[in-house]
Amino acid sequence: MLPQDRREFLKLSGMAGVAFASALFPGQPTSAQAADFHFIQFSDTHWGYKGPANPDAEHTLEKAVATVNALPNQPDFIVFTGDLTHTTDDAAERRARMRRFREIVSALRVKDVRFMPGEHDAALDKGEAYKEFFGAPYYTFDHKGVHFIALDNVSDPAAKLGDEQLTWLAADLKQRNAEDRIVVLTHRPLFDLMPSWDWTTADGAKAIELLMPYRNVVVFYGHIHQEHHQNTGHIAHHAAKSLIFALPAPGSQPKRAPLQYDAASPGQGLGVRDVAMAPTAKLTEIGVAGA
Repeated sequence: MLPQDRREFLKLSGMAGVAFASALFPGQPTSAQAADFHFIQFSDTHWGYKGPANPDAEHTLEKAVATVNALPNQPDFIVFTGDLTHTTDDAAERRARMRRFREIVSALRVKDVRFMPGEHDAALDKGEAYKEFFGAPYYTFDHKGVHFIALDNVSDPAAKLGDEQLTWLAADLKQRNAEDRIVVLTHRPLFDLMPSWDWTTADGAKAIELLMPYRNVVVFYGHIHQEHHQNTGHIAHHAAKSLIFALPAPGSQPKRAPLQYDAASPGQGLGVRDVAMAPTAKLTEIGVAGA
């Protein structure tokens, strides 16, 4: 039975360049040493991107790998929540980018690395190339009492999970108890954050409905290239920064476009998330700064 102290469950920190930012939970430890385990979330690495939003794009992923490898406390595992590569219409180039991405991340000291597709990886060929290099686009795994569910809301060009995957999700959840700790990993937000900017999942509400009976659920996603926190009922959703370029806040400007590169602060707006899981707390009532 899990104790009732929910505030100790996790802390989030962003990595900009090579420095960890302070924890988002005031008063909580900034080290993962006291945690039962911790994992790293990379998102939106966009390998193959070339453009003014990140003049160092060719080397950014390698630098991030080196930074994580230098952490004194290595994570239990690492997850990439989509857009591993930057989109291309050329099928051969798409595979070449995935091959090079895989080579770079193979240098990670942690060898338990989980992948998920983004629309840049999978929408043009319905995930065909992605599956050749990284396997199933949706799956589950368990780690130290936490059930992880990775969803694919990008391989369908209509930004849907689809009936088949929703049926699979329902069947998996039926095996869980209402108090089980569940972490959902997606690329796009499951809720309607900014549909006009493609920041939504067409049938995401159906997934949220399936998750609602479970009292300890948190969702980590990418796609929007910035930190963002929102709740749907008791379910907290946390977006991760991109490793390659930042995007504007939802609705803050007429069109979605990468934020201008600042040579004086080359890592500004970029990051990797370190999530520390305490062994004795629940997922509900997480007080994230800025929510």
